[in-house]
Amino acid sequence: MTGASAAGDEAEQGLRLVVRDDVASLIFDRPDSKVNLLTSATMRSLDATLGELEAAHAANAVQALVVRSAKQDNFIAGADINELAELSDAESATRISSLGQDIFGRLERLPFPTLAAIDGSCLGGGLELALACDYRVASNNSKTRLGLPETRLGILPGLGGTVRLPRLIGLRRALELILAGKQIRVQPALKMGLVDAVLPADRFDSEVDSLAADLARGAKPLSRRKRSFWARLLEESAPSRWLVRRISLKSVYARTKGHYPALPKAVKVTVRGVGQSPARAYAEEASAFGQLAVTPESRNLINVFLLTEGARKRRPSAEPRAIERAAVIGAGVMGAGIAELFAYQALPVLVVDIDEERVRAGIHRARELLDKAGERAGWSPETLEERKQCLKGATKYDSFSSIDAVVEAAIERMDVKREVFAALEAEMPSTSLIASNTSALSISKLQSDLEHPDRVCGIHFFNPPHVMPLVEIVRGKQTSDATLATAFELALHLGKTPIIVHDSPGFVVNRILAAYLTEAGHLLQEGMEVRSIDEVMKAFGMPMGPLRLLDEIGLDVIAMVSQTLEVDLGERFKPAPVMAKILATGVTGKKGGRGFYVYEDGRRSGLNEEISAVLRQAASGSAPPRPPLAPAKDVAQTRMIFGMINEAARTLDDQVVAGPEDIDVAMIMGAGFPPFLGGLLRYADSLGLDKITRRLRQLAERYGPRFEPAPGLLQRSAFFSPQK
Repeated sequence: MTGASAAGDEAEQGLRLVVRDDVASLIFDRPDSKVNLLTSATMRSLDATLGELEAAHAANAVQALVVRSAKQDNFIAGADINELAELSDAESATRISSLGQDIFGRLERLPFPTLAAIDGSCLGGGLELALACDYRVASNNSKTRLGLPETRLGILPGLGGTVRLPRLIGLRRALELILAGKQIRVQPALKMGLVDAVLPADRFDSEVDSLAADLARGAKPLSRRKRSFWARLLEESAPSRWLVRRISLKSVYARTKGHYPALPKAVKVTVRGVGQSPARAYAEEASAFGQLAVTPESRNLINVFLLTEGARKRRPSAEPRAIERAAVIGAGVMGAGIAELFAYQALPVLVVDIDEERVRAGIHRARELLDKAGERAGWSPETLEERKQCLKGATKYDSFSSIDAVVEAAIERMDVKREVFAALEAEMPSTSLIASNTSALSISKLQSDLEHPDRVCGIHFFNPPHVMPLVEIVRGKQTSDATLATAFELALHLGKTPIIVHDSPGFVVNRILAAYLTEAGHLLQEGMEVRSIDEVMKAFGMPMGPLRLLDEIGLDVIAMVSQTLEVDLGERFKPAPVMAKILATGVTGKKGGRGFYVYEDGRRSGLNEEISAVLRQAASGSAPPRPPLAPAKDVAQTRMIFGMINEAARTLDDQVVAGPEDIDVAMIMGAGFPPFLGGLLRYADSLGLDKITRRLRQLAERYGPRFEPAPGLLQRSAFFSPQK
């Protein structure tokens, strides 16, 4: 017997119900999409289909159910984010959560065994649906992941996840999954009892069918791991719950400084739910979901998700060229990190430098990164070795006739890069992509003397490249559309989020960051302490303070970028005089072990007293009196943040990017601007551009013309239209 859901046209709802030999298969297959989502229409269809299953069982037609997906590499990716974005009030959001809980409760109460067959990503509501089944099996497909990422959207699991998960795997493990919002692979999921078996991907469907047939006959082919009485007592007793709650809340606050309300709320609801009846626990989960869904933080985090997805979809219209072999010029920290990205994706990559020792060191560094990546990904030794074999070394360009793309990561000097580009052009096919990882030098100048300048662009990775998700794709004056499309697709293939920027000093991130870091230097000049400057920006929500960031990037690197920006864009990028004195001490930052802070084995161990002495001497008698109307820390924060907003407006004025969306994506993913604020320019809109302009004028009167409002600030009422 084969049937469709009574809720409407099955193609529209993305559900199919197939019954064969007493086993029903509930197949999720969202039309015109690579992934399944739990839309409101799909949930209504699911509810109706569960009614059909109840009736079929009553007629002795169904004795077991398999929930599966027809999508490749995807089980269910979760809720429809666009629907979440449209929630208008807490009461409506609570009702939606309660309705979903009721539907999953109906699945849980089916009077026959239910099995979730997970092949591919199983996230958010998809995992909550699987938790409502009696059994869960997963394929060893490398794309199979399980997770509850709701807290990353400023909400918590609202379809029973905070209730079922701790009862299945224990409170502490459940909190780890919920609070981190990370995706885990199948072996860790099996170990913790989240899935009951891992099946071979190449025989997954047939083995699932066999298990389902056994379940329909009343056999028990799967045994669920049960936590011992003592394990449950240790976690679920009132004193244990109190301790877990206290430790978890303390850890959350230390990490977020109170900026992400979903995390403490998730702790409280999950811990409290363990000691309550399921009905009461579900009610509290729904209420908390409703409250969080309409907070500014959730609105902003959902918007950031949509902005990021939009950035990845803004592909250039031209047809990209295929990349099968690549090369990286420069075997330093950046070059090795970029090479690791290629090898991680099983793309053969040649690492080139001026001598064998540097090449060996670069390949060694890249292989160390692969070791760590393989451990996180759960690779087999064979897979890891296969990826490592993608890394080869060379000191010449004589084998470049078969290279499809090269990323140059040599020293930041125009003469050196031009020499490299000329040598590459002589050896590579005219259609091959040549890209520079430069952070500030002009792509247009780099391509100007070449015979085929159209195949040259910038692909600017951020340090460390294996961690930072953003890539700036830089279009020079002569870069072709096909080159741009090829670079964009390559960045996507390497797992990055690309934005297209026009050739301009500092591009986007470094230009706006330079305004921020330059102002931090002026604050130092005026006598504000290193720790105070860093703490005020960490309190704002930045992952680290500006001076700690200077150490991370490298003071010598920032000095070169600042020099370029000052020459090309003017006096507002002129560093405070004290920065020259700091550089004169020879410190370079974390990579050299000493900057504003001292580093031992890569870890910060305290302030650098030598630099502190330089700062005290420079500040004596040079600082202007602090503004009387606001505390110094408030003024410092305003100066640094409003300086970034002002420079971002100038970047838009110069048409470096297509729109404010690209700037917000770039500053969140490339500079760590707090996602809960929605992005630099969305945050500016929330403050009001009139207010920002008035304050900038006040700052300009007191501190100089670097604060003069950008023309774009004066001409706009907002960066984003209200409906966005």
